[in-house]
Amino acid sequence: VLSLCCEACKEVIFHVPSELEADTLVGRVDLKECLQSADVISSSDRNFKILEDGSVYTTSAVSLSAEKKNFSILLKDIQEHVQKKIHVSLVEEQKKKTRHIRDTVLKRTKRRWGPIPSVMIENSLGPFPLQIQQVQSDTAQNYTIYYSASGPGIDQDPKGLFYIERETGNIFATRAVDREQYPSFQIICFATTPDGYSPEVPLVHTIRIEDDNDNAPYFTQDLFEFSVPENSKSGVVVGRVTAEDRDEPYTLHTTLKYRIVSQTPPVTPAFSLHSDTGVIAVLLPQLDRELVSSYTLLVEARDMAGQPFGLCTTGTVVIRIEDTNDNAPSFKQTQYETRVEENRVNVEILRVSVVDLDEPGSPGSGAVYEIIRGNDDRSFEITTDKNTNEGILCVVKGLDYESAKQRILVIAVNNEAPYMLAPHSQQVSQSTSSVTVHVLDVDEGPVFKPCHLRIDVKECEDVGTAIGRYVAEDPETGNSEGICYRIPPNQCNWISIDEKSGEVRTIKVLDRDVGEMRQGQCNITVLAIDRNGKTGTGTIQVVIQPGNKNYPRITKTDYIMCRDRKPICLTAQDSDESPYSTPFVYRITDRSLASSWKITRHNDNSVYLSPKGDIPFGIYDIPVSVTDNGGKVGENYVTVNYCDCVTPTECSSGPRGLGGANVTLGIWAILAMILGSLLLLLILITICGCCGSGVMNKHVTDDCANHNLIISNTEAPGEEVMDHNIIPLQNTCDQGGYGIKTGDQQTFEMVKGRGHTLESVKGGGHQTLGSVKEGGGGGGQAMMDTCRYSYSEWHNFTHPRLGEKVHLCRQDEEQKHSEDYLLSYNYEGKGSLAGSVGCCSDQHEEEALDFLDQLEPKFRTLAETCVKR
Repeated sequence: VLSLCCEACKEVIFHVPSELEADTLVGRVDLKECLQSADVISSSDRNFKILEDGSVYTTSAVSLSAEKKNFSILLKDIQEHVQKKIHVSLVEEQKKKTRHIRDTVLKRTKRRWGPIPSVMIENSLGPFPLQIQQVQSDTAQNYTIYYSASGPGIDQDPKGLFYIERETGNIFATRAVDREQYPSFQIICFATTPDGYSPEVPLVHTIRIEDDNDNAPYFTQDLFEFSVPENSKSGVVVGRVTAEDRDEPYTLHTTLKYRIVSQTPPVTPAFSLHSDTGVIAVLLPQLDRELVSSYTLLVEARDMAGQPFGLCTTGTVVIRIEDTNDNAPSFKQTQYETRVEENRVNVEILRVSVVDLDEPGSPGSGAVYEIIRGNDDRSFEITTDKNTNEGILCVVKGLDYESAKQRILVIAVNNEAPYMLAPHSQQVSQSTSSVTVHVLDVDEGPVFKPCHLRIDVKECEDVGTAIGRYVAEDPETGNSEGICYRIPPNQCNWISIDEKSGEVRTIKVLDRDVGEMRQGQCNITVLAIDRNGKTGTGTIQVVIQPGNKNYPRITKTDYIMCRDRKPICLTAQDSDESPYSTPFVYRITDRSLASSWKITRHNDNSVYLSPKGDIPFGIYDIPVSVTDNGGKVGENYVTVNYCDCVTPTECSSGPRGLGGANVTLGIWAILAMILGSLLLLLILITICGCCGSGVMNKHVTDDCANHNLIISNTEAPGEEVMDHNIIPLQNTCDQGGYGIKTGDQQTFEMVKGRGHTLESVKGGGHQTLGSVKEGGGGGGQAMMDTCRYSYSEWHNFTHPRLGEKVHLCRQDEEQKHSEDYLLSYNYEGKGSLAGSVGCCSDQHEEEALDFLDQLEPKFRTLAETCVKR
C-alpha cells in the first residue's frame, strides 16, 4: 500500500487495495499541522474512524467500487471556536510492483515488533540519556522503516522524559523518575515507510518504574491517646498504633516492624508492643493511678522488616490510667459534737468531711453517708453536698428535751461506686464516726399523747354518748393541770370535747347513710392551751363502724307453684355491711305450715321453699323469718299460689283450686275434705251410669260449666227402679259447690252391674239433704236458699249412703272385690289411652256425648273414662 501525503488541511491521498477488512489501518494524517489543539476529531464517513495520533482505521469492510473514494476529517477547537477540515481520498493501488525488487520466496521470520515491557529503576543515576528498550519491525528487511512514538512521557506530561530514535527504534530516558509519582508509562510506537505507509499496527509499550526504598514509614497520627483502668490484668489490650509506607506494597520496602523506644516515667516497663500488629497491651498488673496517673511511650516503626538498614520513624503514645474505686473514704475526725434546740425541725446541725485517694469528682470518690446507730425514731437525716463531698446532718423531727437531753449517733461513709480491689490486696474497712447531739431545753406548749387518736364509734349511737377522752400534757411538768381544750371551727361537727376534762361526746346521730357521713370517717383537729397561752394540737380520727340497724327482708314474696311443685327460691337482702348481713337463717314460724312446707339452703342469702308432701291446691300465706348474722330478725310473708297448672301463666289471671287468704287445716276440715272427695267420686259414678239411659232437660249456665259436671239433656229414659240410696242433690252453682237440682220432671239414673237401675222420682218418700235439714218429708219440690249445711247435717245424710255405694262399687257380679274401681290417678293429659276403669264404663249408648270433647283439659280424662272406646 502506498500513500501520498499532500499539503495539510487540504487533501490527503492513500493508495489502498480495492478490498479493505474491518479494523484495517489505512494510514496516518498529521493532525497538529492542521490544528494544534483539536478537541473533537471525527470522520464524515462512518466506515472510518480517526485516532488522536491521526491514524485512520476502517470500522467495517470497505470495497472500492469506483477507483476512488473520498471522505473528510473534521477537527474542532471548542474553546477557540476553530474548525478545520482535511479531505482524504482513497485510490486503488496499482497491481504492478515498481520498486524494491525482492525474492518472491516467502520466509517465516521471528517478529520483533512486540517486545516485553521495559523496566526503569526509580531514581536512577544515569548516565542519561539511558537506553531502556528497542522496538523493530520485521518489515524493515524489505522496506525503509522510520520509528516514532507518542504518549505520556513523550508528547504528554511529563513531556520529554522518553524519546525513540527514528532509524533504530531505540527508546531512551532523559532523566530520573519518581515511582510514587509515575509508577508506569504506556507509550504508542509507530513504524512507517518514508511515504507514510504503516506496515505495522501501532504498538502499545509499557515502561514500568521499579521501586526504590526512598520513603520512610510514617504514623497515621501525630499523637496516639489511650486509657486503661488501673489494676488491669496482664494482656489487657490498651490500643493499637499504625504506620504506613508510600513505597510499593507487599515488598520489603513496606514491611514494617514496631517497638517501644522509651517509657515515661522511667519505671518498670508497664506495657508491651506487638512488633507486627502494633497492638499495645498491659505487661504487668501494677498500674496504680494514685502512683502514676499516665504514661508516655515513644514507639518506632521501621521498614525492611525491621532490619537496621531500613528506614524508620517514631511516634508518641500517651496512656492515661483510669481510676477505679480501690480506696475507701475515711473521716477526718472520729468524733463530733453539736447542739440543737428541742422541737426544731429541718435545720442543719453539723457538717462532716472525709478523705478519699481516688480521683476527685468520680464515682469512686463520691461519698455516701448513712446513720447506722442512734436514729431509730428517724429524727435525723444526713445527705451529701455534691460540691464539697461533705456530709450534712439535719434534724427532720423535733427533739424532746424532757425525753432525752442528748443523742449519740454513729455515722458511716461509703462510695457511690462499688469497690474494685487490686489483686492480692486486703479487704477495705468501712470508716465510722460518732456524733453527740446535745438537746437544749425550750419552754413549749402542751403536747397530746398520742398526737393522732382514732376513735371507733358504732353507727347510730345516741346523741351525747361518750366515745373517748383526749388529753394533753405539759412537757415541763408532765401533767394536764391548767390545760383547756377546744375544737376550732370549720370542721365536721360530729363530736364535741369537754373544755376541762377532754372527754369526747357525739353531738349528732352518726349514720353512714346520711350526707357527709357516707365516707365513714372524719379527722378533727383539737387545740390544747396552757396557762401561758401556749398551744398544742392533736388530731382525732372518728371512724363510724357499721351497725346492725336494718332488718333482712325477702325481695320477692309472691309466687305461683304448678303441679310439678318446683321449689321456689327465696332471696333476702340486708342494707347493713358485714358482719351484720349474710349469712341469713330462714325459718317458717307457723307450726302447721312448717309441717307441710320445708326450707332447703341454697347459699348465704338464698333458700329453696317447697312442700313436704301432697297438699291441696290453693293460696298459702307462709310466714318466714329471716335472721341476719347480727341476730336481727325480719318477718316476711311469702304468698304461694299452688295451682293446678302446667305453666305459671295459666294461673296468672286468678287463683284456681282452694281460695282464701290463709289456709289453716284442722281435724274437722280434713274429715270434711275426705267426705267431699267421696261425694265427688259418687257423683262421678252416677254420671257414668246416667250416660246411657237418663234424660235431663235442665239448661246448664256458663257459670256452672266452669266448675261442675255439665248435665246432659239428651239422655234416654231408663227403667224405673225404686231405691232409697239415690241422692237428689241441690244445685249449688252460686256457691261453687257440686250437685244436681231436683224437682218437676227432672230425673237421672245410674246403671250398675247387669241392668240394676237406680232412679230418683219426684214427690215424697225420697229423702234429700234439704229434707233432712227441714226435719224429713218436704217432697221433691224443696229448694235450698243458701246451699250451706252444718257438718252434722252433711255427715248424717251422706255417711250411710256413701258407705253403701262405695261397698257396692267395690264388688263385681260375683260379689267379689274388683281391683280396678276408684283407683287414684293424676292428670293424664289429653287423649288418655285408658280404655276402661271398670263397671263405671259399662254402658252401651254413646249418643249426645259430643259436649264432652269441649270440656276443659282437667275434665277431659274424666270424660274419656265415661265413654267406652
